[in-house]
Amino acid sequence: MSQSFDIAVIGATGTVGETVVQILEERDFPVANLHLLASSESAGSSVAFRGKNVRVREVDEFDFSKVQLAFFAAGPAVTLSFAPRATAAGCALIDLSGALPPEQAPQIVPEANAHVLAGLGKPFQVSSPSASATTLAVALAPLRDCLDLQRISLTANLAVSAQGRVAVSELARQTAELLNARPLEPKFFDRQMAFNLLAQVGTPDEQGHTPLEKRLMRELRQVLDQALLKISVTCIQAPVFFGDSFSVTVQSATPVDLAKVSAVLEAAPGIELVEAGDYPTPVGDAVGQDVVYVGRVRAGIDDPMELNLWLTTDNVRKGAALNAVQVAELLIKDLL
Repeated sequence: MSQSFDIAVIGATGTVGETVVQILEERDFPVANLHLLASSESAGSSVAFRGKNVRVREVDEFDFSKVQLAFFAAGPAVTLSFAPRATAAGCALIDLSGALPPEQAPQIVPEANAHVLAGLGKPFQVSSPSASATTLAVALAPLRDCLDLQRISLTANLAVSAQGRVAVSELARQTAELLNARPLEPKFFDRQMAFNLLAQVGTPDEQGHTPLEKRLMRELRQVLDQALLKISVTCIQAPVFFGDSFSVTVQSATPVDLAKVSAVLEAAPGIELVEAGDYPTPVGDAVGQDVVYVGRVRAGIDDPMELNLWLTTDNVRKGAALNAVQVAELLIKDLL
């Protein structure tokens, strides 16, 4: 591709923002000028890109008319503050925070619903879903042709990196203290995280559901284009630095043909199917990789219309940053 684009990354010093920059370089994205932006606390630092250190500047002072595309990889408040400025300047944006409503910025997973992009108008506003929704959409979208999906029940075992560097540092600190027989004082998490499992991620509502669980349900329904699909979600915090894992049960209206399911998963983009008798793990397989690993593919013990799966992927890389860059590749190829 001969044309190149001026790009901004907001939240460039965070785990996802830095990974977006890394993947832009790895995939030889046609970047002319790269603008790295963050809060005043992070401004002045630098991030490596194509052999140079690019200085991070304050997003408050940035003129979005200088770029054609912006990745919003900071929190919802940042997106809500600066996305209108970007759009008013004619800049396309990809939001990773979940702050924008789907009618304004539809959730896109290229392996599942890339066709939605064709119906958008300029300046383009799209969202890259939560890492969990992206992972599940990649794995479940190809099954729509061989299963009549009725219900999905899942337990999401989430890595602490989804909550940023402070959560990663906290897990490392707790681990070191416990291994050295020192008293443990939880700081970021409200209780011991190391060598433990926490039954919720976030604060539940009156019905007991957390914002992340409800977001995952909404995003997955939208990306799969199944507004009435019944989804049961439990998100737990696992003592893992990077790499989310999911236990998924799919209820179909018709009997599950395991051979056909396996063939479909084997051929689907973005998926690595692990052979029967083995299973993938985040540390041993997923971290640093660009696919969703699928294993333990099996029918229900006493229900022929039930399918069980085990999924694992790098939440920061595949679940968040890579999906956003893949969406950007589609935008510049066909739309910008």
